Amino acid sequence: MIHYRVSYSNPLTHFVDIAISIQDNKQQELYLQLPAWRPGRYELQHFAQKLRQVSAKANGESLQVKKVTKDRWLVETNGTDTIEVSYSFYARQMDAGGSWLDETQLYLNGINCFMAVEQREQEACKLELALPGNWQIACGLSQTSPNTLQAASFDELVDSPLIASSSLHKETYEVTGIPFHIWIQGYCKPGWEQIIKDFKAFTKEQLQIFGSFPVQDYHYLNQILPYRYYHGVEHSNSTVITLGPGELLMSPALYKEFIGVSSHELFHTWNIKKIRPKEMLPYNFAQENYFRTGYVAEGVTTYYGDYMLARAGVFTAEQYFDELSTTLQRYFADYSRNNLSVADSSFDLWLDGYKAGIPDRKVSIYVKGALTALLLDLQLRKVTGNKASLDVVMRKLWDEFGKQNIGYTEQDYQQLVSEVAGTSFQDYFEKYIDGTAPLEEALDEALHNVGCTLKASENPLLNERLYGFKIVADGQVTKVTGIAPGSPASFVLSTDDELVALNGRKIEQNLQSLLAQINVSEVISLTLFRDKQLRQVNLQPNGQSFYQKYAIEKKSAAREEEKRNFKLWLKQEF
Repeated sequence: MIHYRVSYSNPLTHFVDIAISIQDNKQQELYLQLPAWRPGRYELQHFAQKLRQVSAKANGESLQVKKVTKDRWLVETNGTDTIEVSYSFYARQMDAGGSWLDETQLYLNGINCFMAVEQREQEACKLELALPGNWQIACGLSQTSPNTLQAASFDELVDSPLIASSSLHKETYEVTGIPFHIWIQGYCKPGWEQIIKDFKAFTKEQLQIFGSFPVQDYHYLNQILPYRYYHGVEHSNSTVITLGPGELLMSPALYKEFIGVSSHELFHTWNIKKIRPKEMLPYNFAQENYFRTGYVAEGVTTYYGDYMLARAGVFTAEQYFDELSTTLQRYFADYSRNNLSVADSSFDLWLDGYKAGIPDRKVSIYVKGALTALLLDLQLRKVTGNKASLDVVMRKLWDEFGKQNIGYTEQDYQQLVSEVAGTSFQDYFEKYIDGTAPLEEALDEALHNVGCTLKASENPLLNERLYGFKIVADGQVTKVTGIAPGSPASFVLSTDDELVALNGRKIEQNLQSLLAQINVSEVISLTLFRDKQLRQVNLQPNGQSFYQKYAIEKKSAAREEEKRNFKLWLKQEF
């Protein structure tokens, strides 16, 4: 057993002291590996940047420690049986994948800070926490004694975040005998009756899809913050959600996000934590784990997160369509949909998947992945006469891969879809997953089968619709932030141009009102600063419309069959 101990002396420094006791050592040269990334965010994060003073001892004597890569250390053990490794970790990152220490709490994601003892990763681990006497611990690991947690392996240890404090609050609900614990750290006034009712509803709906749950219990670890924030990360039998501001938790806007991210993360308990791409079974924490099925791992989960809320009756159909409209706007506002497929964008998560990157290079696996999942679900329902759906695909993935601890490949997923459909879906994968074909026509056609339509409308913002450029305006500056390819703006404007005047009139957060007063068929003159140089450019609409808006609506003349299909899809009356 590998023994980890966590303590601290001054919480306001945010430094956590970590000691690792390694017994029964048989290695002359012992290697320690700190994870370079964390599951749920597929990019190298270089956690070693937050470590200091790595040292080792045996029998009270110092051992030589040599760093051999950015996050791997070699300890010369001299054949000693018991090795003590110690270092400090800077815990001051408050998001769902980080760690935080202050005078009120210790929040720890072990993936950030615990080193693995190479060749002994499968051994059981004990985690001992030095905490104030009145603190309790929220964690998915079993607590064997006060402030002591047990993990079956290193992977389970680092996949089990914890929050320890004196102000934790917990409520529990059960579905099919499985306990689900909702922990809250931070100031808020939860409407527990409403929360429990809604959580039970979407949990029951998800369990009905898969038929069984991968773990014996589940923990929602909520960091409710005093400022605006939204983030969630999945784990084996828990999730961390950071959300704020806390005083608005039960307001319609923030509560919608709270239940949405909770449903999303719960679905991950099956999809990615157990139903896992072959390239990630097991995880290799030392380097990139390239995979092309992010549209399954994240896209399908994004689709089901809100979809489950509609099917469970937590969202009305109109509320669900509002959420889909937000996803549609994000997709159609990004012209990268024409340049890189969602499968290739999955692979490139490890390159630039979580940053803006260069304009129009890659699509979001969350956004396009969700829309292609919606399309697949509707197409499966249509081609099978509602005898099968994406539910059946996910259930088969669970039964044939997740339960069996077998990683799936791209080919496995595509073959399984065709089996469920009873016909080849090669065209779907070639066009929309491995290709960049437009989604509009296919999605509209699929929606017709459930009495709905994909409705396009003109963008009300004239600078976007007529000229093809986006702006952000604060009290001082109006800056160009995006340009549609082939638009009038693309020939005369550049990202980060600071707009000063329109036809000689100063721009002061009034661009729309100024554009509304002119003849839009005429040439306009924009004065701007580019690289601190004053310039003047002319723009004229070219007859095209840019940054169109899309929404999903019910058809006014839907047939009875389509209405029945709608109910089978959403479990709501048309």
